[in-house]
Amino acid sequence: MTTQWDADKPIYLQLYQQVLTRILDGYIKEGEALPSVRKVASQYQINPITISKAYQMLQDEQVVEKQRGKGLFVKQGAQESMLERERESFLTNQWPQILNQITRLKLSAEQLLSIDKGDK
Repeated sequence: MTTQWDADKPIYLQLYQQVLTRILDGYIKEGEALPSVRKVASQYQINPITISKAYQMLQDEQVVEKQRGKGLFVKQGAQESMLERERESFLTNQWPQILNQITRLKLSAEQLLSIDKGDK
């Protein structure tokens, strides 16, 4: 996880998003434990309450579950559920803007598909 924090956004939201991204990208696997609040607080010099707040959001969204005496673990099916949610959000919020820009620039499907992904 990053140690660079965006000053315009609360750290707990950034931490929450980072954990979601790491689960979605497969860096944290289903059934795997999240690092303890104490460990994250020490590693990144963040108030433990900040980490607890981010972790609570993950529990509220049923991405992770608490196992008494063991910690928080990524729930089975969490990655697929998050992927569905991210797809829906992209198609609803971002894609219409992208499509408008493509239309405005009169880009063809061939032009869009011919872009080499390695040239980023």
